[in-house]
Amino acid sequence: MKKYMHIKLVCLGSLLAFTACDEEFLNKTDPTVLVADNFYQTENQVIQAVNGVYGQLRPLHLSQWQYTEFISDNTTLHFNPGNRGQGPALEALEFWQYNPATPNITNLYNSTYGVMVNVNTTLQKLPESVASEAIKTRSEGELKFIRAYLYFHLVQHFGDVIVITEPVAAPAEAFEYERQPVETVYQQILSDLNAAVNALPVSHDSDDTGRVTKGAALSLLGKVHLTRGDYGPAIDALNQVTSLGYDLLTDYADVFDPQNKNHQESVWDIQYQGDNQFGVNSNFIYTFAPRESFGAVIDFPGQEGGGWNTPSKDIIAAYEEGDLRKEVSLQEGYTNLDGTYVGVPFINKFNHPHSIRGVTNDNWPVIRYSDVLLMLAEALNEQDGPTGLAYGYLNQVRDRAGLEPLSGLGQEAFREAVLKERRIELAFENHRWFDLKRTMGTQELVSFLNDYGLRERADPTTSREGIPFSNGDFIFEAHEILFPIPQDQIRINSALRQNPGY
Repeated sequence: MKKYMHIKLVCLGSLLAFTACDEEFLNKTDPTVLVADNFYQTENQVIQAVNGVYGQLRPLHLSQWQYTEFISDNTTLHFNPGNRGQGPALEALEFWQYNPATPNITNLYNSTYGVMVNVNTTLQKLPESVASEAIKTRSEGELKFIRAYLYFHLVQHFGDVIVITEPVAAPAEAFEYERQPVETVYQQILSDLNAAVNALPVSHDSDDTGRVTKGAALSLLGKVHLTRGDYGPAIDALNQVTSLGYDLLTDYADVFDPQNKNHQESVWDIQYQGDNQFGVNSNFIYTFAPRESFGAVIDFPGQEGGGWNTPSKDIIAAYEEGDLRKEVSLQEGYTNLDGTYVGVPFINKFNHPHSIRGVTNDNWPVIRYSDVLLMLAEALNEQDGPTGLAYGYLNQVRDRAGLEPLSGLGQEAFREAVLKERRIELAFENHRWFDLKRTMGTQELVSFLNDYGLRERADPTTSREGIPFSNGDFIFEAHEILFPIPQDQIRINSALRQNPGY
C-alpha cells in the first residue's frame, strides 16, 4: 500500500499526521505547545511544522461543504422534524437565514485564521533553521500556496478581510487589525501563488505524495485570475498545467475510490487515512447519508447518517440521460433493511467500504484535472468565444461521461454549457457557490437563487412531515452574497466594520 506523506503511524495527533514515527521522532515534544523560539530549528522540525499545517486542513474540509454546496442549489437537507437544534446553525446556511451570530460562520472564520497562525509563524522561522535550501524552498512554496488558498476562500466568503502575513507579536495587536479591500487581498493571493509556482516541484517522491505541487499552484492561480475576469493570465496559467502529465481517468468512479488515491487526475487532494484509530480519517458519508437508514446505506448495523448535504431535486434533474456520472455521484434513494425503497437521495461519491465504524479512507478532491479543463474552456470562451480549443476541453469531460460532444453554440450558450458541466462533473466537491458567484452578476444571482428557493418550498426534496417553512426560508437577499463578520470578532476588535445588510 502506498505511503501518503509518510503516513505509517500517527504519533502526535493531527499535527504530525504526515510524518514517519521513528524512535527519535517519538521523543520530540509536541511543537503546538512550544514557543516558536524553541522550535523550527532542525530540518525535521521544519518538516513537522509544515506537516502540521496540512493536518489543520483536514478538519477544515470536513465542514467545507456547508459554505459551498449546502448554501447553493446543489444540496439541501433530510428534514428532521424531531430535532430542530440545527435551526440557528446548519439550517441557517441552507435557508439563507444566517446572521453575525450564526455559529458555523464563526467557526469558518476562526478556523481559517487559526491555520494562518501556523503558516505565518513557520514562514517567519524558515530562514533561521538549519534545513537544507531545498527543504526551505519547498516549505516556503507549500506554505504560501496554503495561505493563498485560505485567503481566496476568505475573500470569496467575506469580501474585505484582515490580511496578516507575519506572526502577531502580542495579543493586543490582534485587536487592532482592520479589514483590507478585496483588491489588496487578491494582490496578496497572487503574490503568494506566483512565489509558490516558482518554488514547488512538478511532483514529489512516493513518501511525500499529497503535498502541493507546481500544478496545484498553477491551477489555483488560473482559478484566481478567472474569478477576477483576467482571462489571458488565467489561460496562461492553466495551459501550463496541461503539460505537466495530468490526464482524465477512464472511469469516473475510479476518481473517488480510496484504493486509487493521488492518481493522474488528482492535482491536489486533502489527505485522509482510514482503517486505523489514529484520528486522521474522513467521515463524509456519515454526514451525508440519510437519517434513519439504519445500516442500509452505511454498512454497519443500525448506522444512520446525518441527513445533511442531500442532493436537491434541482441537481438530480440537471443530469442528461445516459450520464455515467450520475450513479457515482448520487443515489436517488435506497432500499431499507425491510426491502422497502426509501426515496431520500444522498451523495454517493464518498460512499466506500471501510473496516471501522465512523472511520473512512476517502480523500477530498480540491483540484482535479477536469476542473482545469473546464476552467480553460470557460476562459477561452470569455476571451474569444467558443473556439475549437474551448470545445475540445469541454468535450473531453463530456466524452468520459458518455455524452455526445457539443458544437455550434454561441458565446452565451457555451458559457451556460460550461457552468452546467462544472455543476455535474464537480458535483458536491465544493465548487458550486463560487462558480455561481463568478458567473453571475448580483441581481442575476439573487433572482436565480430565489427561483430555486420557490421550487424547493413548493416541492421539497425531502418531506417536512407537515411542518411548514418559516417565512424567511429560501428567500435570498443581495447582501447575503457575502457572509457577515462574526459578532464576536466585531466585539473584540473595534476597528472591524460589519458587511452591509447585517
